[in-house]
Amino acid sequence: MSTQRQKAEDVGDSGLRLGGGAFAGLSGVGILAVFMAQNTDDVTVHFLVWDFACPVWLLILGAAVLGGLIWFAIGLVRTRRRRKERRQERRSGR
Repeated sequence: MSTQRQKAEDVGDSGLRLGGGAFAGLSGVGILAVFMAQNTDDVTVHFLVWDFACPVWLLILGAAVLGGLIWFAIGLVRTRRRRKERRQERRSGR
């Protein structure tokens, strides 16, 4: 029996299961969507030497995307650092 078949049988008829991280992420996206839908007024933004009018929902979306990119970048740095440390441990252990 193939490994994929075994995994499919282990899952059974329960279908797709969401992990805690996926559930939290989808919940966060839902809450963000509701928050953006409720904040549609235009505001004037003053940033350094620029002034511009922008809907609040667009600012919220931009902040969320920027925060997500920063979070992703930090995760990449941590992963690389851990791999490097593990590689050094393996080399020094031999």
